[in-house]
Amino acid sequence: MFRYAIIRHYICKLLYILRFMLGIDIIFGIVILILSVVVHEVSHGYAADTLGDPTARIAGRLTLNPLRHLDITGSIIVPAITVLLGGFIFGWAKPVPFNPYNLKRGKWSEALVAAAGPVSNLALAFLFGLIIRFGVVSGAALELAQLVVWINIILALFNLIPIPPLDGSKILFALLPYHYMNIRRVLEQYGIIIVLLFALFLWQLILPVIHILFRLFTGMGF
Repeated sequence: MFRYAIIRHYICKLLYILRFMLGIDIIFGIVILILSVVVHEVSHGYAADTLGDPTARIAGRLTLNPLRHLDITGSIIVPAITVLLGGFIFGWAKPVPFNPYNLKRGKWSEALVAAAGPVSNLALAFLFGLIIRFGVVSGAALELAQLVVWINIILALFNLIPIPPLDGSKILFALLPYHYMNIRRVLEQYGIIIVLLFALFLWQLILPVIHILFRLFTGMGF
């Protein structure tokens, strides 16, 4: 408990500093990103638990408490830097641990666990899109709801890119015939570099799909 109190103290201080560096809108974006990434990671854990691997549950990671999932670099510093450099808001939480050897249903089990994260983000985007469509919120609350939809669509699509360590790579590897597994080794070796380059310089490639899904979910442009 004392450790989490210290973490909470430093996170609050860092967000306070970032507020003056970046502006209040971006701070809200980072907070929404953190909460959305937590939902993403917990969904991985629940999917693994359902398929027979209790690792995340034993580790106490099946909780929506952000303090159990936060990575200071990936959850706060990197999102701020990517925004400052002109990329889309990008970040991560501590991955929920799981043991693929405990999973049932053969080669598709790991792909199902991977897919649970993006699916949870699309579900959040769809839910808040319905809130917007039915006029439940207005003014500043409407802008926040739009931001929730936007960020969760980005999270889902970005994680579905088939490059390790992103979730899309697990789905790709489940689809690939065994004799193409050398592709997996190459991608896993250089994947993180490709992902960072994409996040900073090539993210515009998925922008048209983001706009289409945003309009589909909310009935309005962004």
